[in-house]
Amino acid sequence: MEQLINVILLAMLAIVAIATAKLKDLFATIILFGIYSLLTAAIFVSLDAVDVAFTEAAVGAGISTILILSTIALTARTEKPSTHSVFLPLLVVIVTGVTLVYGTLDMPGFADPDAPVQQHVAPRYLNDSINEVGMPNVVTSVLASYRSYDTMGEVVVIFTAGISVMLLLSSVKHREDELGNLKDLKHHPILLYVSQIMIPLILLFALYVQFHGDFGPGGGFQAGVIFAAAFILYGMINGIDNTRKIFQNHILRWLAVTGVILYIGVGVVTLFLGGEFLNYNVLTEDNLAGQHYGIFLVELGVGIAVAATMLSLFLTFSEVRRSQ
Repeated sequence: MEQLINVILLAMLAIVAIATAKLKDLFATIILFGIYSLLTAAIFVSLDAVDVAFTEAAVGAGISTILILSTIALTARTEKPSTHSVFLPLLVVIVTGVTLVYGTLDMPGFADPDAPVQQHVAPRYLNDSINEVGMPNVVTSVLASYRSYDTMGEVVVIFTAGISVMLLLSSVKHREDELGNLKDLKHHPILLYVSQIMIPLILLFALYVQFHGDFGPGGGFQAGVIFAAAFILYGMINGIDNTRKIFQNHILRWLAVTGVILYIGVGVVTLFLGGEFLNYNVLTEDNLAGQHYGIFLVELGVGIAVAATMLSLFLTFSEVRRSQ
């Protein structure tokens, strides 16, 4: 039964990918991208990778869809016809695909218990992480402790990407027109009342995901995206101006910087205490307690940086008016 579900999901994924490539309507393409992300999240759940599925659903199907939809306001809804030959791009895709397939020929079989990763890496984390880190959720132990350097790099990448997009959009001249002006939806009573019920629950769930990531699926990335999504929903329903009264752009930028500094600052503190960079054991006399404090702080930094960056991008997109 599980294999049948995987085959069905993979087939649906291929159908959506082909339909996305053939469509010229950018709005429909973006919606299909969101469906593609949801199908991918379902595949991750089927593979028992719940944390990855959580991230894919929140980022891929959620925030990314909203931000890409906002981009349409700066371009156009319909793709312009190409004047170039498709032969060269098709050739590049075919050569790349053949190369990738060739590179997978000597890979171990799917879920092969004799694969190197099953002999060394996975058992090391599964067997020793509880004693070394003390977190019931092994994924959190890996991301925030064993691979804390990688996670710090990801936070810096998100922060840098957000700043880059905001700098690029700041050079676009602001113009007002009917299509580019983002209207609020307060005159739709159903949307208004449902949002009033849902937004507090979304924020509460974001806090749960942030502070419960040690024990179950979740963490700073997912919590930051969910937190930003709540205020993006508020802005879409009640108007961007009302959202700016809660979070002004300069405050969001300082929050994004604060999140990155908090993460890196934990590593600097561990250096001053005589340990390695981001080795939380030196934060307290009890190694496990130090791991808990360190992971709590770096995950908080991730959540603040991600939420502030995502919300800043949305508000920046809303400020740029589409010009004809």
